[in-house]
Amino acid sequence: MSRGKKKGPHQIIGPVIACGEAMIELSDITDDGAQLGVAGDTYNTAVYMARAGAPVSFATAVGVDKFSERIISAIEAEGIGTELIFPRQDLTVGLYAVEVDDWGERSFTYWRSTSAAREALSGRHGEMLAKKMSSAGLLYVSGITLAVIGEEGRQRLIGVARTIRQQGGHVAFDTNYRPAGWESPMAARAAIEALQPFISVALPTFEDDEALYGDRDPQDCAERWAASGAEEVVVKSGPDGAYLEGYGWVAPPEILSPLDTTGAGDSFNGAYLAARLRGAEPAMAIRNAHALAGRVLMTHGAILPRST
Repeated sequence: MSRGKKKGPHQIIGPVIACGEAMIELSDITDDGAQLGVAGDTYNTAVYMARAGAPVSFATAVGVDKFSERIISAIEAEGIGTELIFPRQDLTVGLYAVEVDDWGERSFTYWRSTSAAREALSGRHGEMLAKKMSSAGLLYVSGITLAVIGEEGRQRLIGVARTIRQQGGHVAFDTNYRPAGWESPMAARAAIEALQPFISVALPTFEDDEALYGDRDPQDCAERWAASGAEEVVVKSGPDGAYLEGYGWVAPPEILSPLDTTGAGDSFNGAYLAARLRGAEPAMAIRNAHALAGRVLMTHGAILPRST
């Protein structure tokens, strides 16, 4: 453990903009039906940030159909700003089904070829959205965001991240590597590495970065991110806890047998960033994040019911 190297945390301020895709989620699938919800990795994180009191807006595109309306209503109900959501007459929203095995691990099936989120940062409307996003104090994106928005969108997002960093803001990123979303691992690495110079808060899950970069262990992963310029690196590593670069391991309060791992990493990121926005030091923010992620692990679906 490298406690002797601990650095003083930098200040993170809002407003927050999370950019990505909100989708219709089918969960609790049985022979007779399924639970219908709204989810998506950066959206999930935005929900948990908003529930913790952070000022957050969601940047994406949707259609004008009933499912798009359902997504807008869900976002508004969570207190997340919708001013950065563009309606597209010609497209709709993505759909995915999540199935969970006896050990709580999940598998996904996606239908997103006509998802408007793929075009969120493309064309003239994408140019306008990029300008509005550049006012963020904290931008949150993921590897899934990069996979979804395509090359034109990625170039616009890099410009947004550069502007935010030049203005003293921060860019937080979770690798969230999903091989099916990319034509090759090389393409995924190229897209992430183009954004990397502007990422100040890295929140990867070790197994994702191990698969994409071949990292030996969480400390190796953290050191690679720090060497790339990230000022704050937290590597999530399941029941082992989280490795904070320059500090060491922060263990979860208890080891759980997960009911459903869907959204656990997203909730961790949301709780962590919300705590950092409130001024908590990184190690304390990790403890808050462990507590929330533990609750999500014991609930079906990515989003806890608001009643809890």
